Amino acid sequence: MAELITLNADADIKDVVRVLEQDGAVILRDVLSEAQVRQVEAELSPYWDATPPGMDDFQGTATTRTGALLARSEMCRQMTLHPAFIGACDALLLPYCQRYQVHLTQAIKIGPGETNQALHKDKWAWHQVMHGIEPMLSCMWAITDFTEDNGATRVAPGSMDWPSDRRAEPDELTCAAMSRGSMLLFSGSVLHSGGANNTDQVRIGVLLDCALGWLRQEENQYLCCPPEIAKDFDPALRRLLGYDMGAYTIGYYTPPLPPGSGLEAITPEYAVDPTVDTQIGQESELLEKKNAEVEAGAPGYGG
Repeated sequence: MAELITLNADADIKDVVRVLEQDGAVILRDVLSEAQVRQVEAELSPYWDATPPGMDDFQGTATTRTGALLARSEMCRQMTLHPAFIGACDALLLPYCQRYQVHLTQAIKIGPGETNQALHKDKWAWHQVMHGIEPMLSCMWAITDFTEDNGATRVAPGSMDWPSDRRAEPDELTCAAMSRGSMLLFSGSVLHSGGANNTDQVRIGVLLDCALGWLRQEENQYLCCPPEIAKDFDPALRRLLGYDMGAYTIGYYTPPLPPGSGLEAITPEYAVDPTVDTQIGQESELLEKKNAEVEAGAPGYGG
């Protein structure tokens, strides 16, 4: 029977990343305090209680999926910036991008009678084109205890490099059993799914994902957290949402203002902080990376 490794909440990020690279998933136990979990429940329960169940077996006909969590929950905003999540994202994603971004936020409530979700890799959101790179990292926070009986996430450790038609045998699967307040980190390349709930209680988890900054987000964060909402967020979180340049020329915009009343190409940071009059080309770090790519003969830089 396959097993997932569980580490303490204060585990060294190097150990966390080592297990992620080996197994594609790792549990950190008891990361949130009871008070923090209760805050998540207080902030989000009105929304997940009003969310209808899914329409098909993949979404789960006894499962609800509630989004826009960063607009709705202060605690979820803090959880997104947790050092273990950010440290793991830095290690796994920055080799393939200059900036990564929030990809999806979702409170998942698996109800009694739900069946096993089909095993899948989250990177399949971009079809079968993500070969040889890791495009995303997910963080599932246990708001209730996760058990084998109530629908804990199923994982096939070490399945990151399996071909898309490779099926997991029963002894290659395990469940992410963890206590309330713990987190499961898992890559976009590992086979996993929601589990069956054979109890009379709901299983609730909060899923926060980050992906490479040059990929299309699954949940459009600019609409979930438009500038009038995002302007009050921590600057680090705003950057994660995409209110920042994804690379030297990726992500700029032109404010739709009258002729001559504004700059033509500025960073999205201006949309949430008008005191920062940032014209593209002024971020030296991104310029240095672009120049290095051009000198190395990277494609796509024609005039």
